Amino acid sequence: MTQLEPIIREIRNRLIDARNKAASEINTAMLQAYWDIGRIIVENEQDGNVKAQYGANLLPELSKRLTTELGRGFSRSNLQNMRNLYLEYPICQTLSGKLTWSHYCELLGISDKNEREFYQNECQNALWSVRELNRQIETGLFERVLLSDGKANKEKVLELAKKGITINSPADILKNPYVFEFIGIPEQKPMLEKELEAKLIRHLEDFLLELGRGFMFVGSQQRMTLGNVHYYVDMVFYNKILKAYILIDLKTGELKPEYVGQMNTYLNYYKTEVNDKEDNAPVGIILCKNQKDFVAEYALGGLSNQLFAANYVYYIPEKEQLIAEVKALLEKEGAPNA
Repeated sequence: MTQLEPIIREIRNRLIDARNKAASEINTAMLQAYWDIGRIIVENEQDGNVKAQYGANLLPELSKRLTTELGRGFSRSNLQNMRNLYLEYPICQTLSGKLTWSHYCELLGISDKNEREFYQNECQNALWSVRELNRQIETGLFERVLLSDGKANKEKVLELAKKGITINSPADILKNPYVFEFIGIPEQKPMLEKELEAKLIRHLEDFLLELGRGFMFVGSQQRMTLGNVHYYVDMVFYNKILKAYILIDLKTGELKPEYVGQMNTYLNYYKTEVNDKEDNAPVGIILCKNQKDFVAEYALGGLSNQLFAANYVYYIPEKEQLIAEVKALLEKEGAPNA
């Protein structure tokens, strides 16, 4: 290392910090400007009634004039988003400088307030790009988290809206189902477990996004030896929030009781042979193409280890179906629909 290296590194870091700060300030200023434009539009509509003739004609005329005078960025749909930004966030200070205008355009497309607040919190917590936010909305993350333990209720809906996903226990990292549309496999195409594993590793960045916050990839086909016999865990991760190893077994068929016994063995091995003193107990997840609730209930019941089973699909699930399942659970719990 030359004598110049420390100087160059310090200058580089200082410049990067300055650029990031400038970009953040510009982003905040633009959000405030778009919010103000939305306020001006609403205040100049006739009694704020969009159905009034004046209100109906305002956006098209504004779009033409502003585009002519100020250039791009003032399409009718963009002005409509600015208007909605003001209506949905009437206090400008509630806008997050961590999110861009493009993030808010995605969020404004969500009509349910609780669902929108959930995605906003998760976006801030996980620092999602706009592409990542769009994927999570399209794959129904909000509904999948609510369905993960089969106990959706009004309190859980409100908690997710207020805080996003809080990871206090291993069960908090589960989704149902997991969506692997990013590997590009048709739903009905048969696949070997090794093929699925290879494709998930090839798309590791997308897989980590689907798993959620705090996951770090440790490796695939992690070997353990018991009585001179080698066994292999399909995929091993470490979750920084839980401070625990996450062991994942991939199964291309239905959940079987013997899969649970096998994973339980892996967990005991990791707890005894791999864990450091600061690590919490490892967590096992068996990802199946299908699982019957009664099989999971009997196979997983009574275990001391943290062991879960979940489904996965190769395609983006129908949002309406997920919403219907959540609604059914809420009604079953006797809570009003959120």
